[in-house]
Amino acid sequence: MSTATLSARRAPDTFAIVLMIVLCAIWGLQQVAIKSTNAALAPVFQAGLRSAIAALLVYGWAGLRGTPLFRNDGTLGAGLLAGVLFAGEFVCIFLGLTLTSASRMAIFLYTAPCFTALGLHWFVEGEHIRRTQWIGVLVAFSGMALAFADGFTRASGASHQSMLTGIAGDALGVLGGIAWAATTVVVRSTRLAQSSASKTLFYQLAVSAVVLLALAALLGQVRVEVVTPLAVVSLAYQAVVVAFVSYLIWFWLLTRYMASRLSVFSFLTPLFGVTFGVLLLGESFSLRFLMAAGLVLAGIALVNAPARRSEVRA
Repeated sequence: MSTATLSARRAPDTFAIVLMIVLCAIWGLQQVAIKSTNAALAPVFQAGLRSAIAALLVYGWAGLRGTPLFRNDGTLGAGLLAGVLFAGEFVCIFLGLTLTSASRMAIFLYTAPCFTALGLHWFVEGEHIRRTQWIGVLVAFSGMALAFADGFTRASGASHQSMLTGIAGDALGVLGGIAWAATTVVVRSTRLAQSSASKTLFYQLAVSAVVLLALAALLGQVRVEVVTPLAVVSLAYQAVVVAFVSYLIWFWLLTRYMASRLSVFSFLTPLFGVTFGVLLLGESFSLRFLMAAGLVLAGIALVNAPARRSEVRA
């Protein structure tokens, strides 16, 4: 990408800010949609269908725009790796939501920006973590530790099996965040960084569809328990609204506005996730979990905060 193109990117205006808030709400609702459909569609099978439908939509969109998806540009290896990591992320999310609440999943999953900052620091030249970001990582991880402690406390009155189930669900949320961060690092550190947004997204969706559907077959999850209007609407929401429309809008915003300024809004997504979990699923949380969520949100905001002059290295 040329220097002129980079310099043309500007700070988010009112339109971009409103659009980012809408996107964060869409992403925050995703956990609720998945959890509400797990009873109708086996989790891994549901994840595979989501990726397959979205991949077909991206393929059609690229065809309409004349964007080549199969040109030999040296991105195949990185694209396959990104797709496998993307599949791993959603295995963790979909299975995790059978074990823990949507509110808790939203908090643990969205520690991803902190893992991303660490991954870029270690594997991408010029992406060193600033002092403010280190503080943000420590604050977010402190919140994550407090949230785990809250999980142990809440499960103390339950059976040993129930306690292990809840903690396993929380751990899958963290693993999902790590897989998400690893996908971002692969995209940023390989030739995928120069690839079109449609091709990068198609790699992730198409490869994950194959991996997830194959895994569902191996696990005996290729089945539909019951077809309900809620399940149909939920799957359509995940595939069309989240995996297709919202991701393309996000990539479009990145071509016109400064990524660092847009990323600051990422802390809103887990906030929406917790809110929707409480309002739509009737989930409850303790004061300790509320404090933990506040620490994670503050950490995400610090990790994504624009660099101050004193922190910019020559």
